[in-house]
Amino acid sequence: MNALQPYSLLNPTPWRMLSEQDYLTEILAREQVSTGLSSPALFAPGTIRPVIEKWAGRYLLDITPSGSYAKGTANRSDTDLDLFISLSPDTPDMLANVHKSLVNALTASGYKPRLQNVSLGITIMGYSVDLVPAKRQNWLFNDHSLYKRRGDTWTKTDVSQHIEKVKNSGHQAEIRLVKLWRTQKGLEFPSLYVELAVIKALELKFWSPLADSMRTIFAYLSENILTARFVDPANTNNIISDDLTVAEKQAIKAAAKAALVAPYWRDIVV
Repeated sequence: MNALQPYSLLNPTPWRMLSEQDYLTEILAREQVSTGLSSPALFAPGTIRPVIEKWAGRYLLDITPSGSYAKGTANRSDTDLDLFISLSPDTPDMLANVHKSLVNALTASGYKPRLQNVSLGITIMGYSVDLVPAKRQNWLFNDHSLYKRRGDTWTKTDVSQHIEKVKNSGHQAEIRLVKLWRTQKGLEFPSLYVELAVIKALELKFWSPLADSMRTIFAYLSENILTARFVDPANTNNIISDDLTVAEKQAIKAAAKAALVAPYWRDIVV
C-alpha cells in the first residue's frame, strides 16, 4: 500500500495502521527543521542582537531562542522562531512602553514589525521571527512580566518551565502534527494552548501508534475545548484558555469533529 494514499480514520484495521503511520511519519520528516548552520535558531539571534543591544542598553540581560525550537515542536513550514528578550528588573519603562519603543527601534533599523499579542514579528533573511520582550521580576527567580496586547494588560510567566514541560512530555510528534493541522485549517490556537491540550489529551496514553494518538487528541478537542481550563505551568493565575473567544474555540471543536469523520488523512493534514 502506498503511504501517500492514506486510509480512513474510521475503524482502521492493523494493515491500515501501518499505512497511516507511514503517512504521518513522512509529514514529520518533511517538516523537520534544520539544526545545522542554516538554522534560524543559530543565526537570527546574532543578526538582531545589535539592534536589541542598542535599544535596551544596560538593561538587556539575554536573548535566547524559546518556543517551538527550544521545545522540539517546530515545523519547517509554519513555525516562527521565538526570541525571548530578558530585560533587567531595573528597566524603568512600563511594559506597554517597552513594546512601543521596541517597535520604533525595529522600524528605524529597517524592519517592519508585526504587532502580536505578546510578541513583535519581524522577518530575518526570509525567516519569521517573533521577539518576546519581558522584564524579569527580581534577581532571585526566573519569573518575567510580559505585556499582552489583548486586554492591554500583563502576565507573569517563566518560559523555561514551558520548555521543560513540553520536552518532558514525550509528545512532540503529536504536537507538531496538531500545529500543522491548526495552521492548514486556519484556526486561532496559540502554541502553548496547543501543547497543553495535547499533553492533557494524551496523559493516559503511555504509548500508542501515532494515528491513534491523533484520534484521541481530536476526540478530546471536540468534547472538551469549550469548557477545559488550561493554566500557565509557571503561573496559575494566567489562564491560557481565556486567550481565545468562544467563537474561536467553537471553530477548533468543529474542525476536530470534522477530522474524526474525514475519510482520508489527506483531508486532515498534508
